[in-house]
Amino acid sequence: MTHWAEGQVRTDLRDDLGDREAKGVRAFIAIRMSEPGEESVAKTIDELKHPHDGVRWVPRANLHITLKFLGPAVDAHQLQRLTGGLHQIATKTAPFEVAAVGIGAFPDLEHPHAIWVGLRSVEAGALAALAARLETVAAEHGFEREKRRWSGHLTIGRVGDRPIAAKTREALQAAQDREFGVSKIESITLYRSHLGPAGASYEALATFLFQSR
Repeated sequence: MTHWAEGQVRTDLRDDLGDREAKGVRAFIAIRMSEPGEESVAKTIDELKHPHDGVRWVPRANLHITLKFLGPAVDAHQLQRLTGGLHQIATKTAPFEVAAVGIGAFPDLEHPHAIWVGLRSVEAGALAALAARLETVAAEHGFEREKRRWSGHLTIGRVGDRPIAAKTREALQAAQDREFGVSKIESITLYRSHLGPAGASYEALATFLFQSR
């Protein structure tokens, strides 16, 4: 079963991470929606999916909003150094709200490869500004800059090479304008991704709480 590893908030990496991960860590920085928001998205996924629909739907436990993918094999010591920069960002960021609205897909709903829920900052530009700050700090610590323009979204499904079922495409189009509520974003988390035959599981390595103004 895929899941997010749960545990207490920590702001430093485990001392043994470097010894255990000699080949590097698949890592990314992400935020999560509120519990009600995730529940609303999960219910919609349950409505949309059916056997043999051609979509690999994301389980509720794995729903997340990626702000920066750091790489498939990152040196643990480099991650440790990055935590200082993430802490600085968090202390200068106030909690903000994000509305989850609408369903779309890349490149489009007619020929989807990734199906997503759209995101919009209640405070204009807050989410994009956070992603931009993370991009800058990551680059300062030796991580490659993303060449594509960042686009805030919550991935809920992925599609392989074969077309999705017509019933699923129609259901997606009917749900294009659905709303999933507003989530208060109060932290960023550095995650490690484990890839396996059953799918991916994500482990929280360090969490950085925002500071209220």
